[in-house]
Amino acid sequence: MNELTAPKDPEQRPYFYIMRDKDIYGSKQEDGRGIQFIYENNGRLTGSAQFTGNLSDEHMLDLLRSAKGFYRLVHSIGIFVETGDDKEKVEFIFQMYGKKDLLYGGTNMKTICFGDGREARIYLADISFAEDDDEPGQIRFRFDRPERMAKASVRFYLNDGFEAPCEVYEEKVDVSSCAYKEMIERSLMSIGDTVRLDRVIRKARQGNQVTMAYIGGSITQGAGAVPINSECYAHRSYRLFADKIAAQDNVLYVKAGVGGTPSELGMIRFERDIIRDGLLPDIVVVEFAVNDAGDETKGDCFESLLRKILMLPNRPAVILLFSVFADDLNLQERLALIGRHYALPMVSIKDAVTPQFTSRMGEGKVISKNQFFYDAFHPSNAGHSIMADCLFNLFSKVDREISSDNNHQDQSDTTARLLRQRPLVGNTFEKVKLLDRCMSYVNARIDCGSFTETDTVLQSVEMDSDLKTTPQFPYNWMHDGTKTVNAHFSMEIYCKALVLIFKDSGEPDTARAEIVADKITVLTADPRINGWCHCNPAIILNEKTSRMHNIEIHI
Repeated sequence: MNELTAPKDPEQRPYFYIMRDKDIYGSKQEDGRGIQFIYENNGRLTGSAQFTGNLSDEHMLDLLRSAKGFYRLVHSIGIFVETGDDKEKVEFIFQMYGKKDLLYGGTNMKTICFGDGREARIYLADISFAEDDDEPGQIRFRFDRPERMAKASVRFYLNDGFEAPCEVYEEKVDVSSCAYKEMIERSLMSIGDTVRLDRVIRKARQGNQVTMAYIGGSITQGAGAVPINSECYAHRSYRLFADKIAAQDNVLYVKAGVGGTPSELGMIRFERDIIRDGLLPDIVVVEFAVNDAGDETKGDCFESLLRKILMLPNRPAVILLFSVFADDLNLQERLALIGRHYALPMVSIKDAVTPQFTSRMGEGKVISKNQFFYDAFHPSNAGHSIMADCLFNLFSKVDREISSDNNHQDQSDTTARLLRQRPLVGNTFEKVKLLDRCMSYVNARIDCGSFTETDTVLQSVEMDSDLKTTPQFPYNWMHDGTKTVNAHFSMEIYCKALVLIFKDSGEPDTARAEIVADKITVLTADPRINGWCHCNPAIILNEKTSRMHNIEIHI
């Protein structure tokens, strides 16, 4: 007769959640399996502990910021996965990032979960930790089959001497309630001049083809939405417009969000990502309110992008969308000034959701931070749905105005007149062009030197409705590391401003580069500062008039 084994940790330890009933999705990988990545570095883990776990103790939050502190605080990790198949196995991995080797130098804590929702547990006392451990890095859920959806929860059990915060009860979001409708209504920061949007809605109702385009950062890419291609705010708002306003199947959808990038990059890739084969968008939603802290010009790049769009020959409607982080911060106060300068419609997710986060149930509270956010930076499916409803609220208001005022179409385009005035911040980059191996420029002479290779390990994003990702800036120049002589890139170019796009990377074998403009070092491009593979724009020239410049890049 087999004896029952006593539980390894029979006492009820205090705990708090960092994930609670979150949707996960196994995106297809090259090996045929599926993976859901959840990044926990750069403050994400502490943010999740705060808005999901209700953790407010500053000492405990500080411990979560480093591997050393994490091991002091956390006794074990409990994981729950529900797939609908009780016997399905899902591998859970909690990875520490390394000091010297960011992606491969840290400890990987692993266990197998079953899809029946029962708890799997990782005991830190059983782990042999790597010396290179630096900070909590990422969580991975690995499915044997790709494109599988599941619900997951993760909680941290605490070591002796630490007390857990109280759990917060969350009611289901009632989208039919008056409080929900009031929340959506608060999002309309400014209806602006609706003449352009009016024209597009009439066009859609008449059955003519309308193109809806979205450009922004990771939220526009769809981060936090599961699956990312169909549940993101962009696709949801496009579907609402197509189903409830357009006459038939006459709305084309273009999505161009790139995670971790500001309008400084958006203004460069606008023609490539939005205007394809001469296709001109009728509506463009611009979402950079949580990304533009990285805009070196503090608004010039953003305004240049808006002017570039607004001056297209078909005069598209531009809508500014101000998303928000879990710490209630965004840049809408700065960007809204530019929006008002051109009488643009503006929708603020911050204005909609943040006032009710602190309310009690029954007193105007609609949704908790844990329900709205997937992590510290990105909305969940519920959050993306709210964002889509906020955009559709604007469309509906203009649609109702059209129904009640048939003469509205005869009004003049205020935005077109305002474009003839002086820009509010600047328009330095409104005619910026992309120069790479594919896109040439008659006033540029290039000697690629040792930059004879093309990098294929690139940031890739889900464009439009695709689940398959598209590499960003594939026609690049990459240094050949075997060439130690003449290890540089040089270019003579006629311009007044120049932006370099270089790849950030967490890889240990990447090199820094000195950027020299007219014999003056203007930038040291360090690809390891941000620690992950993504596109990094940097302004290396910005003058009032154009002239010939000599640019050199030295490894």
